[in-house]
Amino acid sequence: MKRISLLFQFLIISIIIVGQPPENYYTTTQGKYGQELMVVLNGIIKNHTAISYSEVWTAFHETDAKDDGKVWDMYTNCVFTFGDDQDTGSGGTTECDVYNREHSFPASWFGGSTSSIMYTDLFHLYPTDKKVNATRANYPFGEVGSASYTSNNGSKLGSSSYTGYSGIVFEPIDEYKGDFARSYFYMATRYYDLMHSWSTPITNGTQYPAFNEWVINLLTEWHESDPVSEKEVNRNNAIYNNFQHNRNPYIDHPEFIARIWGDETNAQTIAHTFSIKIFPNPASDWVKVSTNEHGPIEVNIYNLIGESVKRVILKSNMGPFEIDTNDLTNGVYLVRVITNSTNKTFRLSINK
Repeated sequence: MKRISLLFQFLIISIIIVGQPPENYYTTTQGKYGQELMVVLNGIIKNHTAISYSEVWTAFHETDAKDDGKVWDMYTNCVFTFGDDQDTGSGGTTECDVYNREHSFPASWFGGSTSSIMYTDLFHLYPTDKKVNATRANYPFGEVGSASYTSNNGSKLGSSSYTGYSGIVFEPIDEYKGDFARSYFYMATRYYDLMHSWSTPITNGTQYPAFNEWVINLLTEWHESDPVSEKEVNRNNAIYNNFQHNRNPYIDHPEFIARIWGDETNAQTIAHTFSIKIFPNPASDWVKVSTNEHGPIEVNIYNLIGESVKRVILKSNMGPFEIDTNDLTNGVYLVRVITNSTNKTFRLSINK
């Protein structure tokens, strides 16, 4: 199995800067790795509120709207209007006719029962062009060598070129590969008690690691190459606040993927020997950063639209050090502390 580079955890800024999970939502994940972490996350997210399949149409208005209010279809560049262009049972033989409800994790893989809770789980349901949805059918995601079909945004169907699988696959464009990868890691975690019994071309019949090796390799590569976007953060928050009341942990904490499917031994060594703290919080004219590591430390402070407002680099750490925040206006910021061993992001309130 390919391992996710721990460096990825240090470089990715995709706890992304525009949304945060509720305080203490992930407290019980501290110090957990591998299957143990997967089980803990399952316990956090599994008791979600199910919505009806008809309610999915309404949910899309909040979860998948572009800035101009149009439907955000990840399979095409079609311009769809919510409601007006919704699939009513006819049409869809050409692209950009109507949109429908795509189970990115095909419903046939878990039996297709419309009464099952996963059938309406918004974390793997997306609005997509009906024609492309039908073309994708229930083929797995993958990387296409020779395409038999290409949509108007470049999504492709064709024979797999990825090592480990030689069948037909569907490849979304690069911009959305991470979105779908994190949806799949969510499915394996949310349905930890069920997925091992499903008949799919991507699972291996186990609760952990759940996926075939080539799938883990592929999804982690997509996860790395397409970090969490503002689109995903907003979608995660909308699903949590307005519909299911659970979250996709891999959007909130992209590093969890490395801790579950990556190099667990190295991660555990780091976790048991390293800590970072900031105080006071809320702060006024200064904030202190404390770590138990003596090497170089970098501190970046971002506002909530992702702009870096302050950066401090220390060549060595001799104890808690103070950062001047007198020039920051009142509000909420994200403080990202990076060391040779790991990183951590904090939510900081400035109140003068």
